[in-house]
Amino acid sequence: MNSTAADPSVIALQANGSGVCPDSHIWDWIHAIQPVYILAISVLGILGNLFVLLVFCLHKTSCTVAEIYLSNLAAADLVLVSCLPFWAVNVAHGFDWPFEAFMCPLVILGIKINAYCSVYFMVLVSLDRYVALVHTMSHGMMRRPKWAKLGCGLVWGLGLALSVPTLVYRRSMYIAEYNVTACSSDYPDYATMLACDVLAIAFGCLLPGCVISYCTVKIVQALKNKAMERYNAENTERKATRLVLAVLVAFLICWVPFHLYTIVDVFLRAEVLKAPCAVVIFVEVCSQICTFMAFSNSVLNPMLYVIVGKNFRKKVREVFEQLLKQRGAGGGSMRSQLSSTLKTLV
Repeated sequence: MNSTAADPSVIALQANGSGVCPDSHIWDWIHAIQPVYILAISVLGILGNLFVLLVFCLHKTSCTVAEIYLSNLAAADLVLVSCLPFWAVNVAHGFDWPFEAFMCPLVILGIKINAYCSVYFMVLVSLDRYVALVHTMSHGMMRRPKWAKLGCGLVWGLGLALSVPTLVYRRSMYIAEYNVTACSSDYPDYATMLACDVLAIAFGCLLPGCVISYCTVKIVQALKNKAMERYNAENTERKATRLVLAVLVAFLICWVPFHLYTIVDVFLRAEVLKAPCAVVIFVEVCSQICTFMAFSNSVLNPMLYVIVGKNFRKKVREVFEQLLKQRGAGGGSMRSQLSSTLKTLV
């Protein structure tokens, strides 16, 4: 999330305060449903992503390359939905930050890390399917679990590095104009704010978006190619690709509007675009709606694993059968297995 996109408190205060544009009653409706919606996303997201991680951890077989990526994506989503309840309470308090000051950058850091890590995990998933289907002869060397784990580690590091501006500039500060202590970005100057926005757009949207788009087009072309007819309906690669494509489509639907809004917002604040008050209010309202859509992706993914992922449903059944068999045998073996299978996820 970028400066304004990551500052719904400031947007809300400006919209409801005595700014240049008059107050819009639509904000009352948005702020009324916002805490309830965020809490619902949090509860469903925590339950769903914990379920996904437990299935991957407890299953007796090691995770495949695609499952390593998807499990790390679930972990990133879990980080996000674990931070959202704090923001819901903040909204319910009229954006007057009710927690300790040090919690402000940490909560937004969790949200930012999800925004960056999730898109780059989708890049890894896209590249994995691209290599598996387009370069089938060479995928044996390139698609190994150890390289997948290394790639996931690099993504977590990249997500944290790109989120450093949040730790530096995000703070809890008193805004006298609105008589609240808001959790907001405090940039030293306009150039720094613009640089952070450009950085977020380039590395959080444009670069990964180009890679995902290219890989997706090539994957679809490969699936339509007559040469792919040699794979039957039970082929593992095809089943994994169906799930990956479903996750990709859901990701694009949820996140593309957010990034498009962010680009428009940067142009407006840089005064590259001039707009009347009606357009400004419309963009500000869209920021909230687009943010809601982005958050909802963390709930959709576990549902897609169950609905589309045949292999995942099979793993769920096997895990339940495994737990039932070990129910009377004590918990020692289960703890040992959990410790060993956790190593396949990161």
